[in-house]
Amino acid sequence: MAKSTSKGTSKDSKGSKHPSKGAAKDAAKSTPKQGHTSSSAEGGAPDRSGAGLRSLLRIPPHSGTVDLMAYDPAATPGGPKDKKHGLADIERMRPRLAELQERLFASSVAGDRRRLLLILQGMDTSGKGGTLKHVVTGLNPAGVRVRAFKAPTAEELRHPFLWRIRNALPHAGEIGVFDRSHYEDVLVAPVRRLVPRAVWSRRYATIDRFERSLADEGVTVVKVFLHIGYPEQGRRLLARLDEPAKHWKFNPGDIEDRELWPAYQAAYQTVLERCSTENAPWYLVPADHKWYRNWAISRLLLEHLEELAPSYPEADFDVAENRRLLLATT
Repeated sequence: MAKSTSKGTSKDSKGSKHPSKGAAKDAAKSTPKQGHTSSSAEGGAPDRSGAGLRSLLRIPPHSGTVDLMAYDPAATPGGPKDKKHGLADIERMRPRLAELQERLFASSVAGDRRRLLLILQGMDTSGKGGTLKHVVTGLNPAGVRVRAFKAPTAEELRHPFLWRIRNALPHAGEIGVFDRSHYEDVLVAPVRRLVPRAVWSRRYATIDRFERSLADEGVTVVKVFLHIGYPEQGRRLLARLDEPAKHWKFNPGDIEDRELWPAYQAAYQTVLERCSTENAPWYLVPADHKWYRNWAISRLLLEHLEELAPSYPEADFDVAENRRLLLATT
């Protein structure tokens, strides 16, 4: 999240000075004492209580203060007992995810307007791109609409901040995936002081109204915050520098943003507090373990698609007669 390439979030953007490096060092020394508990269910068996993984990872609406230090980024809540079982369970989920996606895509032919939007937010290296690579594998590309939001273009800056988001929404029957999103405008903007407080502070309510309108239009919004720890982020950034094949992933601005870690954590806490709603709740996914991150998001997608229960549309033509006519041509 928040590379230097995504700093220009508004046409009235302004620069800002860096806060002290001491704050970032303090964050590095801090270790979360609490967090989600991990399940030992072999193969990642779903929660039989009926609540599902969503209940474990969901930030309850109107729940008050969210303290990210209380969530262990290395936890594996509700997950398989280890990486081996997690990867195996991901493979077991793929056919069912593909089937449900096909049903959703097919249902649009009969006028079903429902679709699903997966929003991925998180600090740099938390795995937004990795999630796309591993979770979307196996889905029909024709029914998946992926958009990575970077620095706004000159044209986008001439419009309200939600303009480019609306233009990227999934169509009926599709699964949309946002790598970053409209939340950049209440994350980067306050941390970098790109716009006055009076501007970005109003955006929380605007976002809530926008997401409520999406729900009214048949969009299931699945918002995932990938919660990576400060030490783990440092290791992943070093890996990008130490491996020539990963240099393309590194941006010098990543170091600058890392120095702003406490400010970004505070901004995320506010987002989770203000914008986890009944229509579009936030799910906090610990992201230190890549296998768990991929497993959890696959499971969240599966649970939401199962709840939608899309079905193939019935034929609006005489199947038997068309079969007879087709056989007559052979």
